[in-house]
Amino acid sequence: MPLKDISDLEKLKKINAALVGRVERSMDQQGNAFSLFQTAISLENRVRTRTEELHTTLRRLEQSNIDLSAAKENAEFANLSKTRFLAAASHDVLQPLNAAHLSVSALAEVQTSDEGRKLVRQVERSLETMEDLLRTLLDISKLDAGVVHPDIGDVNLEALFSSLRSDFQPVAEMKRLSLKFRPVNAVVRSDRTLLRRILQNILSNALGYTRSGGVLVGTRHRGDTIRIDVADTGCGIPEDQREAVFEEFHRGTLPANAGLDGGGLGLGLAIVRRMAGALGHPVTFSSKVGRGTIFHIDVPVGIGAPADAIASATGLERSRGYGLFGTKVLLVENDAEVLEAMTFLLERWQCLVRAATSTGDALDLLGDTDWVPDIIIADQHLDGGDLGTATISDVRDYLGRAVPALIVTADSSEAVAKAARADGIELMRKPLKPAQLRALLAHLLA
Repeated sequence: MPLKDISDLEKLKKINAALVGRVERSMDQQGNAFSLFQTAISLENRVRTRTEELHTTLRRLEQSNIDLSAAKENAEFANLSKTRFLAAASHDVLQPLNAAHLSVSALAEVQTSDEGRKLVRQVERSLETMEDLLRTLLDISKLDAGVVHPDIGDVNLEALFSSLRSDFQPVAEMKRLSLKFRPVNAVVRSDRTLLRRILQNILSNALGYTRSGGVLVGTRHRGDTIRIDVADTGCGIPEDQREAVFEEFHRGTLPANAGLDGGGLGLGLAIVRRMAGALGHPVTFSSKVGRGTIFHIDVPVGIGAPADAIASATGLERSRGYGLFGTKVLLVENDAEVLEAMTFLLERWQCLVRAATSTGDALDLLGDTDWVPDIIIADQHLDGGDLGTATISDVRDYLGRAVPALIVTADSSEAVAKAARADGIELMRKPLKPAQLRALLAHLLA
């Protein structure tokens, strides 16, 4: 209807209101669309900004991972380098230390005065402390690097306890403490050397932190395992030090007026935890301050006793009284100081010594058909790249007989031990303890 034909004012108002409402709705819709458009643009900018931030963070994370990987490789390389360095350094340091041990032992043989013997003993103790520290640091380094591979076999506990009793009884007597090992007829599956070292360190701590009473070593069967208990009546371990005692260079806090020095370097239990971990033997303890501590080592039950376990241990003890007078010794050693000290010591024991520095030198000494060695003592690493085990084999072939032989070396690798065992050769680690050397020589010649 044309607007001019509308005469009713009310109708006109309604039409006007309808038109205004339509316009307003249209404007609202346009306004909403514009608002949405602005919001979309804002969100897009935000998404772009967050995406860029995320990409930047991912790039940083990727670089951090690369840096961490490189740091890990560097740390592993440094750890391996440290292990190799310590192994080489220990070998080089143990050589003169071995010469010093032998020279001091020979010096002790010629001392006639009490003052002279006292000074010799002081030097021996200092050398033993140095040796213990070097060996312990090398052991920790190897265990941390994972290069220690246990030689698992049957270990006769009675023979092992007998050996430990022999070592620690004088220490206990000097401190006026009792040291008892309960008889045991059991065999366990372990590495004899590592298990002995674990018990040795625990016993040393037990005696070091005990003022009165003593130490008791016993066993208990627990299904497929045997629990070895080392109980002492010492000062005990406080609750807040239960984990700290296994840390390097940690020495227990002694009670006032305990009259104890604790002894040691604080490395004994650190070695225990690492060796026990390598063997898979759980080590735990219970303790009461002022009353004592009991350490527990759980070891799998063995299959059967080694044929020569007890015989070897007792035979070595019996041989200590045997003499070496007139024994012909072929000594093969390329370190001049060690060679001189070893020769002097053997000659003090009334041995007849011929010395060589290589396989060729040793064979040349055998040209005299009137001189046939009763025993061969050789270092493993000789001049010209010769190996002591190979030298012993060549000498035996030349003589046509299995002459008793002993490898004396600072090389603690399992490869040397396996090579010696394969050829029926005894093995001793440098630095030597002269009394042990003499006992072993007597045992081999008995």
